[in-house]
Amino acid sequence: MINIQDPDSGENGKVQCFINDGIPFVLKSTSNNFYSLVTDSNLDRERASEYNITVTCSDEGVPSLSNSVTLTLQISDENDNAPVFERNSYEACIVENNTPGLSVFTVTARDADWNQNARVSYILEDSSVNGVPVSSYVSVSADSGVIHAVRSFDYEQIKDFQFRVKAQDGGSPPLSNNVTVKVMIQDQNDNAPQVLYPVQTGGSLVAEIVPRSADVGYLVTKVVAVDVDSGQNAWLSYKLQKSTDRALFEVGLQNGEIRTIRQVNDKDAVKQRLTVIVEDNGHPSRSATVIVNVAVADSFPEVLSEFTDFTQDKEYNDSLTFYLVLALAVVSFLFIMCLVIIISVKIYRWRQSRILYHSSLPVIPYYPPRYSDTLGTGTLQHVYNYDVCRTTDSRKSDYKFDSVKSQNILIMDPSSAGTMQRIQSEKSILDDPDSPLEDNETASTAAFLGSLSGVGAWTVKARDADWNLNARVSYILEDSSVNGVPISSYVSVSADSGVIHAVRSFDYEQIKDFKFQIKAQDGGSPPLSNNVTVKIMIQDQNDNAPQVLYPVQTGGSLVAEIVPRSADVGYLVTKVVAVDVDSGQNAWLSYKLQKSTDRALFEVGLQNGEIRTIRQVTDKDAVKQRLTVIVEDNGHPSRSVTVIVNVAVADSFPEVLSEFTDFTHDKEYNDYLTFYLVLALAVVSFLFITCLVVIISVKIYRWRQSRFHHSSLPVIPYYPPRYSDTLGTGTLHHVYNYDVCRTTDSRKSDCKFGTVGSQNILIMDPSSAGTMQRIQSEKSILDEPDSPLEVRGFNRSKLQLLFPL
Repeated sequence: MINIQDPDSGENGKVQCFINDGIPFVLKSTSNNFYSLVTDSNLDRERASEYNITVTCSDEGVPSLSNSVTLTLQISDENDNAPVFERNSYEACIVENNTPGLSVFTVTARDADWNQNARVSYILEDSSVNGVPVSSYVSVSADSGVIHAVRSFDYEQIKDFQFRVKAQDGGSPPLSNNVTVKVMIQDQNDNAPQVLYPVQTGGSLVAEIVPRSADVGYLVTKVVAVDVDSGQNAWLSYKLQKSTDRALFEVGLQNGEIRTIRQVNDKDAVKQRLTVIVEDNGHPSRSATVIVNVAVADSFPEVLSEFTDFTQDKEYNDSLTFYLVLALAVVSFLFIMCLVIIISVKIYRWRQSRILYHSSLPVIPYYPPRYSDTLGTGTLQHVYNYDVCRTTDSRKSDYKFDSVKSQNILIMDPSSAGTMQRIQSEKSILDDPDSPLEDNETASTAAFLGSLSGVGAWTVKARDADWNLNARVSYILEDSSVNGVPISSYVSVSADSGVIHAVRSFDYEQIKDFKFQIKAQDGGSPPLSNNVTVKIMIQDQNDNAPQVLYPVQTGGSLVAEIVPRSADVGYLVTKVVAVDVDSGQNAWLSYKLQKSTDRALFEVGLQNGEIRTIRQVTDKDAVKQRLTVIVEDNGHPSRSVTVIVNVAVADSFPEVLSEFTDFTHDKEYNDYLTFYLVLALAVVSFLFITCLVVIISVKIYRWRQSRFHHSSLPVIPYYPPRYSDTLGTGTLHHVYNYDVCRTTDSRKSDCKFGTVGSQNILIMDPSSAGTMQRIQSEKSILDEPDSPLEVRGFNRSKLQLLFPL
């Protein structure tokens, strides 16, 4: 509010006020001599923070008098502007293996406001990188916006990451803005090459076999190595550092292939040891060495004799087999000699018994009877004869009572004239185990890639503004070459239509694109022409299956990855390395476990082909584990290849050999041979000892029996007399009974004469004139298993003497 006063009167006292132009204000009269200064538009402190307003007053007198005053107006700030970053996004690079706390770069934001409203603070937005909070990677200074590395980065673990930084002012309410920051990690040559094949572990030994007939350039094996660094830090070169014979092998500088450089001969040592150094191209360069064992041999046992300690086991098995055979031969010889001696003794005794018992006067064992004469006439003979007949092998008889085995019957015939006849009947019965006498029953027992040649691929067109023959265009293929081959062997051009035909089938892996020129020429005279360049690009087709670099699938060597039984979950067993010569998605490879001895023990990484354990290895797991991994590309249709990985769950190399080499056949053969030799030795030894025990037992038994029979009444060989009774008084007893007792298990008896062995009948003929005739009847019956004579056998035999009254 402005108050203006003029002391004049009348017209001289009338005052008019106005302000300078170009400011957003106006002066309004509110009442007499009072004016108000008001804004004409919105004020923006960011455009003008203050205004100098000149108010001029003049009266209407003549001459007019005026006066002016200047007002300074300052605009107060309002927080109406958010901070603004200098860039829309930021990118920064940091070398790996940096020092924690290193300043990476600075973000800057500005606020157009003033004082506290223009004070900017920087805040790191919450986010995560690979599941880890971004605050564990970087930090932002709240005042300066300087970004610091919290940790040391590793290019092989993380190559780049993004986060957001917020710039916030100090107004109320505060205003803010965000910006995206991308940090890229630069690779350093901090990793040495890793050798994938041959596998260098203390538990396994891989020996490549080279036949002695190998020619120059024979591929022995290939050293496969990778470097997890990138760029030139991952370029690898291979050099032969040491060799048993440097004149025999060489290593490819770029591919690591080990080949022979001369003909292998018989003078070359079997065991060849090569040390190959693998070096990258970094600065400074890093390297790794690998030892390759090569066996110059034609057979696997020859290799084993050089590279394993298995020969010690073989020598031990050979020695064990020798001593087992020797022991078996000695025991068998003793057993056979024992049998020969026993059989010889048997034959000798049988021959003696034939001579002794089958002569004209057989020897009859005799036990003196107890004499009895009830009448006291003294006419009874003092000697009675009883025949006991046994087999020649009677020592095995199970008779308990060796008493009377024969029956003599003496009959006095009153009608005879002083003549006595003797009739002797002998019966021989052979007791068999299945004799009916023993048992009545018997038991029985029992333009795409590879497009066809001649296919029209493209057409070129040229037009001529002339007429008739001058406008007739012909197309000609200009002479040129592609990779040293004439262009005409790739394509041809139709002279009339300009259609370009493929002359051959193209292979993307051999040629990806080529250029040539076509000339269009009219039919005028002289002809006019023009050229055009044509570029042909070959499109890739999925015509190549993946190639497995490791494990090497060759018949000459066997690679077995060893897993100790103490391996934990996630133990890296090996890595399947494969490549695909196709391009694009046709070359993207995935790895899957197709078959496995134990699917609960191993898994294969889908993208990297790493084979790891998925549980703790135990002692119950089989030593030999066979995994079939399928490597498949991403083409349509997809192509695949399978690779077999042999894994040995073991802690020692001999245990692996017993499962993964062909030497197991010999070992199994030796094991079976040893088993049967031990079995045969045990059986023969048992039979031999049993035979000795039986012989000794029989000898002791016979000795005890002989002691019993040779007591007070010895056995006396006796020749039967011819009986004579000239008086015929008939004083002999009519009947004499003698008991024969057997065991209940008499079926096993080997006595040939089970019943009365002989029968003597003496007959007194009264008509005879004091003479006695002897009639002897002998009958020998061989008892067959079904002999009725045995069925009527009895366990108690009687011997009778009969005399007529």
